[in-house]
Amino acid sequence: MKNKQVTPTRRLSILRLLFMVVVLLIGSGAYLNRTELFAQFQKSDHQPWFASYVDVTATPQFNFEQLEDNVVLSFVVASEKDGSPSWGNFYSLEEASQNLDLDRRIARLRQKGYDVIVSFGGLLNDELALRYTDVDSLVAAYQEVIDRYDLTTIDLDLENDGLTNRTVNQLRAQAIAKLQTNRKKAGKSLAVWLTLPADPNGLTKDGTDTVAEFLTNKVDLAGVNIMTMNYGGSRQPKLSLAENAIQALKETHRQLKIMYNKAGIYLSDAVLWAKIGATPMIGQNDVATERFTLKDATELNQFAQKVKLGRMSMWSANRDRKSNPDYVPATFVSDSYSGVTQEDQDFAKRLKKNLNGKVAENAQLTTVSNLTKEELQKPDDPATSPYPIWSEEGVYLAQTKVVWHHHVYEAKWWTKGDAPDSPILRAEETPWQLIGPVLPGEKPLPQLKLPEGTYPNWLEDTVYTAGKRVMFDGIGYEAKWWNKNENPEKALINFETSPWKALSQKEIKQMIQAE
Repeated sequence: MKNKQVTPTRRLSILRLLFMVVVLLIGSGAYLNRTELFAQFQKSDHQPWFASYVDVTATPQFNFEQLEDNVVLSFVVASEKDGSPSWGNFYSLEEASQNLDLDRRIARLRQKGYDVIVSFGGLLNDELALRYTDVDSLVAAYQEVIDRYDLTTIDLDLENDGLTNRTVNQLRAQAIAKLQTNRKKAGKSLAVWLTLPADPNGLTKDGTDTVAEFLTNKVDLAGVNIMTMNYGGSRQPKLSLAENAIQALKETHRQLKIMYNKAGIYLSDAVLWAKIGATPMIGQNDVATERFTLKDATELNQFAQKVKLGRMSMWSANRDRKSNPDYVPATFVSDSYSGVTQEDQDFAKRLKKNLNGKVAENAQLTTVSNLTKEELQKPDDPATSPYPIWSEEGVYLAQTKVVWHHHVYEAKWWTKGDAPDSPILRAEETPWQLIGPVLPGEKPLPQLKLPEGTYPNWLEDTVYTAGKRVMFDGIGYEAKWWNKNENPEKALINFETSPWKALSQKEIKQMIQAE
């Protein structure tokens, strides 16, 4: 209940004035688009590129050579017969040339100025490393494919045992490292992308373990391409599939920063964005309730442009076709149609917009620190930090924003002593949500405070029921449950045991907006 000595008109005018100050200082969207805007203030030599996955052995055969795009040809796997490289366990490399005319079709696409990447692995068969026991033999198997198709870039699509078997991953990482070393000695480069499953919390543990193994073995990763599809129970239902994908990308960015720092490689946010790719499954996903629409494609592309994402792909070009009027149930997943109403290559047109980088040119780039450890840990300046700087002694309630090591974080729940940039890989295990970097030119934002008298002052010997609000030392509190003689200030020390919670900045803003 409001204090009768304060009139509604006076209270609202003060609050609205404070709110307008905050809005003016925040500026044109920096608060809401911090990650995207920061891309304008950093540089990376990488130029984002687009390439659709093509299922080489699918029936009917897809004529990828007719596209005006780069392609990721899928999948080279170990033959069940002898473990040698094969296309989908159906054709040897030579048989694919004869039966699918694959070599000549690749040449025709390249004559048009586009490039070819080969993807190893996939969901259904064994990636090469699962069938080899020594590094040199595995190197030779990869080399056979690279030489035959004159590749500058390869893609390792790791799933099932190809992802979870740590011994196999160590062997694979050692082989790829040796392959890159051999190529470098020969004056050639080889860009290696890891394509890994992810969800809105980022890479899975198997995914982060795999990246760490590659970095430990000194593989120069071109990047990590996440499969933004088939979220199932991890999907955030209030968000679109594009928004779920964007959240997964942001978390992957945070994870990669931690892993590269551990490896002694210090990269700016822009360079890390250039090391991340996204691959949605267009149209109907394998999860019946998930459909990636043309609107989702546009939204994901816009984000990719803003942050200069390393690459954009999609599964698959085979499915990016004009709708079939006889197409059966909407939740049926076809290899030949997306399952949504569209024209030929509608998804590719939206996903690739303004992503015009050259695959071969980007393959020439090498990964080196463009920051120092000291620069990463340089003390934050209160004069240029929009929010208070995190303190180990501080107590932070849910929705509280802080600055730490030049980035803005928001508390997801009550926390004390947990550094916002602690090397915790999975998002659900850290109390902090990374919002984005501090932008050039930012200044401290005033913290909203309730005017005196907004709520009655807290009194001893008074009974307070859940939901009652009071003031104590100028701070607003709300009772979590029935209490008496419980000082609200204790909530700032131990939120979990206190019957009070301090009103957050977000709650104060919501109250203003509601008025």
